[in-house]
Amino acid sequence: MDPVEITVDASAEQTFAVLADGWMYATWVVGASHIRDVDPGWPAVGTRIHHSVGTWPLTMSDTTKVHDVDPPRMLELEARLWPVGSAWIRLELVELAPQRTLVRMSERAISGLATLVPDPVQELLLVPRNKESLSRLADLVVGRSREGK
Repeated sequence: MDPVEITVDASAEQTFAVLADGWMYATWVVGASHIRDVDPGWPAVGTRIHHSVGTWPLTMSDTTKVHDVDPPRMLELEARLWPVGSAWIRLELVELAPQRTLVRMSERAISGLATLVPDPVQELLLVPRNKESLSRLADLVVGRSREGK
């Protein structure tokens, strides 16, 4: 699947700071509804965000784990949602100019029932969701940068 991209009017460091705040995850990730806990040291390799997906009272709890990180350029995750399976997610940040960063998001199913869904169907489902997630992320980053955080 082709990655989804957005350009953010902030530095790569400011953008990565939002990704590095695990408690903000449900604010920008479409589908995540509640953060129950964030492991100390997030987003170090192996740390997890413990989250819920769905609308109360029909929520499911699971985790997202860091597989690789290169601050402020890349964050690679595995998001689980049993019994659906898990997804590999990669967020890449490319600073185009001062205060201008390209964010590229790639995602694909890697385990469970979701792997039975053909790639074109996954793309139909994931691309709009990921575009909205990146739009929310960009708004948070710009808002934080205006506040000087």
